[in-house]
Amino acid sequence: MALVASLLVLGLFYLYFENGLQARNNPNRQLQVAPGTELVLKRSGNGHYVFPGTINGRPVTFLLDTGATLVSIPAHLAGELGLEAGAPQRSITANGTVATRATRVDVLAFGPFALRGIAASLNPGMAGDQILLGMSVLKHLEFTQRGDTLMLRPLGGE
Repeated sequence: MALVASLLVLGLFYLYFENGLQARNNPNRQLQVAPGTELVLKRSGNGHYVFPGTINGRPVTFLLDTGATLVSIPAHLAGELGLEAGAPQRSITANGTVATRATRVDVLAFGPFALRGIAASLNPGMAGDQILLGMSVLKHLEFTQRGDTLMLRPLGGE
């Protein structure tokens, strides 16, 4: 009986701390969208803006990356997201130059935003499931950072 109680307590501790770690690493995981066209994101514990969205109607997790020219998608997610590998290309990343494949996202959405026909790349060197949201999306938005908060709005006239 003591063993079962100990395992139950350990399980509860795990759930408590796992939830805390997820909240710290992705404070926007249950994104609340206020009425209007502005999206307010909180910075994660590791200094990034991570948030949920969809690619071609399938749920994904985005990491905002102002240093990325395109949306960069782990190549192993291509089939699941309905993406076709196009022309080979070279991408310069923080880890050096890698061979990637061009692709186009039919619909990329997050918060109040839905963008169509977005240029992206399929990167075989990305092992995780996070998608880098690069400037091929961010060029359509105005963004302002204040402290640990980032506000995204559509550019005027879009």
